[in-house]
Amino acid sequence: MILLVAVNAKYVHSNPAVYYLRSYCITKAKEEYGDASLMEAGIEIAEFNINRIREEVLREIYLKKPQMIAFSCYLWNIAYVKALIGDLHKILPEVDIWLGGPEVSFDANEYLEKFPFLRGIMSGEGEKSFYRVAKHYLVNKEDGALNVLANIQTNADVNVNTDINANVNIDANAKNNFSTDKVESLPRILYGDEDMDFDDVPFPYDNLDNFKNRIIYYETSRGCPFKCEYCLSSVDRRVRLRNIELVKKELKIFLDAKVPQVKFVDRTFNCNKAHTMQILEFIKANDNGITNFHFEMAAELISEDEIEIMNSLRPGQIQLEIGVQTTNLKTLEAINRKSDIDKLRKIVKRLREGKNMHLHLDLIAGLPYEDITSFRKSFNDVYSMKPDDLQLGFLKILKGSPMEKRVEEYGIVYSFETPYEVLSTKWISFDDLMELKGVEEMLEVYHNSGQFTCSLEIIERLFETPYDLYHALSL
Repeated sequence: MILLVAVNAKYVHSNPAVYYLRSYCITKAKEEYGDASLMEAGIEIAEFNINRIREEVLREIYLKKPQMIAFSCYLWNIAYVKALIGDLHKILPEVDIWLGGPEVSFDANEYLEKFPFLRGIMSGEGEKSFYRVAKHYLVNKEDGALNVLANIQTNADVNVNTDINANVNIDANAKNNFSTDKVESLPRILYGDEDMDFDDVPFPYDNLDNFKNRIIYYETSRGCPFKCEYCLSSVDRRVRLRNIELVKKELKIFLDAKVPQVKFVDRTFNCNKAHTMQILEFIKANDNGITNFHFEMAAELISEDEIEIMNSLRPGQIQLEIGVQTTNLKTLEAINRKSDIDKLRKIVKRLREGKNMHLHLDLIAGLPYEDITSFRKSFNDVYSMKPDDLQLGFLKILKGSPMEKRVEEYGIVYSFETPYEVLSTKWISFDDLMELKGVEEMLEVYHNSGQFTCSLEIIERLFETPYDLYHALSL
């Protein structure tokens, strides 16, 4: 049995990647062999979260007695995963361990050197790579208990029993489709296929009952048209849109099930106006009165048509996240963001006119050419736009990002442990960043909580700027 392991940041989160991998294998096995029983029975998903006691997770994985374990690795879970795989190798030395995901895709060789017991790493987009690996373990691996080829009979209907109690019914046509050629020996690093067709990836949520009280993540596009220096999406600027009729069909599944929230993970949801408008029109026409949709949009691309339809939606039907990051024009130029702050202000104002959506704006501290004075201005500029939620984040030097290559040029000092957060730059000191940490904490407590709206309107008048208020609260 192959065990796909996801370690989420919180219990309410889910990991769409592992569900995409399993559903892709099942679909492709049906196409290739005419039967997917081995994949259905042989690939199991286990989701945990970083707040679980590691020994408990270790025990649960151990009791499953997998043949191979594959971990989905991200910024928020890599420290947990590294500790876990070390212990797993000690208690299950015969079990192959694979890693995949953005956190290991850009320095795969370093991980293989640091953890020599790893069987391998899947780098980049993983569906095709994982299917290749799954076939190696579940179909063609001669020394495993799941070797279906050794058991194929010549009669039309064959029943093959495996150690995972899976019954594989192979008719005559399916039998002839099985290749007797061995899957080639797998290298230790498998790279994602650049020609991957996003429409070939099947809908991952075959049982929504498994996601009760959890956030469902969904994507209608992969890639991003922008090249922001700090973001991994800038590495691959190919934007692939999922077929809109397929999207509508899948959204209808969520709506019919009345799931509370669907969070789109499209890096720029509104990168294609026609695609965006059709989705907005569809959710308006099929509103169930319950489901909320979360979108991340680029403000400079939001059209008046999109604003009008969004402002016409049921209150609470959507929420928007817009990454402003900074209002410092030199900083915007340095990080390859083309943003018109006056236009942004007008768009946010128009969106607020609808009084029907939660609006979330982001800032990033520690970017090049932004000192504490400049950031205070960025804070006050964005605060004045009156977002429901103003997130004050801190620059993280992600492996593989263009920003990583410029740390010396910008004098960036950052933590070498996750989340690789900036400690200082040529322009901002550690003392300054600690001040901003205090402001961030007070912003979350008093503003973003939404519990002190009336009080804040009164108290703000006692301070020269909003930033001064939250700084005073932090002292």
